[in-house]
Amino acid sequence: MLRIFGSPKRNCSGPTRREWIVAGGFGWASLALGAQRHLKPAGTAKNVILLYLFGGPSQLDTFDPKPNAPPEVRGEFKSIHTRVPGIDICERLPNVARVMDRVTLIRSLNHPWNFHGMQYATTGLPQGTIPIEETQMHAEQWPFLGSVFTYLDRQKHGPKPKGSVPDNVFLPWLLSSKRNQPPYARLHAAYLGGEFDPIVGEFRGRATRSVRRQAWGPPEDYADPHLGITPESRFELAAGSSLNDGMTLDRLNTRRSLLDQFDSVRYEVDSSRTARRLDENRSLAFSLMDSPKVRVALDLNREPRRLREQYGLTLFGQGALQARRLVEAGCRFVTVVWDEFGQLNTGWDTHEDQRNRLKNDLLPGFDLAFSALIEDLTQRGLLNETLVLVLSEMGRTPKLQGDGRGHWGRAYCNLLAGGGAARGRVIGKTDSIAAEPIDQPLKAKDVLATAYHLLGIDHHTTVIDRQSRPVSLLPYGDVIREAVQ
Repeated sequence: MLRIFGSPKRNCSGPTRREWIVAGGFGWASLALGAQRHLKPAGTAKNVILLYLFGGPSQLDTFDPKPNAPPEVRGEFKSIHTRVPGIDICERLPNVARVMDRVTLIRSLNHPWNFHGMQYATTGLPQGTIPIEETQMHAEQWPFLGSVFTYLDRQKHGPKPKGSVPDNVFLPWLLSSKRNQPPYARLHAAYLGGEFDPIVGEFRGRATRSVRRQAWGPPEDYADPHLGITPESRFELAAGSSLNDGMTLDRLNTRRSLLDQFDSVRYEVDSSRTARRLDENRSLAFSLMDSPKVRVALDLNREPRRLREQYGLTLFGQGALQARRLVEAGCRFVTVVWDEFGQLNTGWDTHEDQRNRLKNDLLPGFDLAFSALIEDLTQRGLLNETLVLVLSEMGRTPKLQGDGRGHWGRAYCNLLAGGGAARGRVIGKTDSIAAEPIDQPLKAKDVLATAYHLLGIDHHTTVIDRQSRPVSLLPYGDVIREAVQ
């Protein structure tokens, strides 16, 4: 389903974007002057699965533990060894520890902001500007990585045949649309054109666990699908794409016929570009609804129950499994977000109740989903051609703030696996309390440049923006050589 929302919002700590202080100061001129080491694209990745941990996971409580730090810094979790000597991670990630020999861990990512949103981490948004994370469709936003990949692939190979499993799918729903605040900016194709926007899915299912939460509002009970879902739960790519709830192909075709009759009248009064775009969207929705390939790809019940449980019967776990099924069916780029649900300060935004949530929900859920995905792709011979990215927008404060940690952009972690990424490697280092990088500080744009490289794309490739100007996909950022095999 293709949806547009457009309302201002406040971030979880209160200030609006207008109240943020501009940090940095790179202008276009200085960007052009920055010397860059050019590395010829040479990746093996054909597909991408992007796992996004929205909210900012604590680096100290996941992939950069500091066991010798004071208690108010290190927290209560201990560290464990992984299959790679010298790489220790949180004890609550035992399954991930067993697949770290196939993973590159980046510990030295940093930026000067404390914000939520996915624009900064996944687009070429100019590095010196404040991340535009609050406005749905802002003229200064840049194309999402998945949209760029789809756009360039379309230029090279042409459109897919009708009825094919689409590329650039976003699960489980429109970003932050299931919380009681206006949503953050959705990812889109920006100046590349709306036809390359992600196809946003929808979760259809029932949560099996409830939790009482109190963030900025009164305490409320939420049946949160991140905590557990029924086996019958599923994902859709357009309303009714599973053809359940009594929707048959005959009824679908009848509905299509009626819409065609209405459209013949509408065209007499509106032949604008907007009308044509609506027609394209409607045509896409119907093609998804009645495509046998799409229906099969979305049928999680075709997977053995044991495998589904290995991924975890949670929204994120089944989302990761759904991503693998979509890639196997021909989808080139799938994004799965562990998103906020219900109130603010949910997902990986652990201001409150951090110990309980990390121990019982967040770390176990990620541990199962990520490790199962890596093992599953390996066993199916798909890991070499599938780049798995684990991204987030920031980390958490080195010092505990009660039973939680605040926002901290100055040190955080990302993971890369498969698709030509290096295996069993750690890049960068932070100080004794994981507050600042002290070796090889990196930016989100370096990770993007590396992803493009692994996909065989030169991130200096020029495309045309809305003002008909040639612009580079990523006019800054370097390929992280150590992250490439």
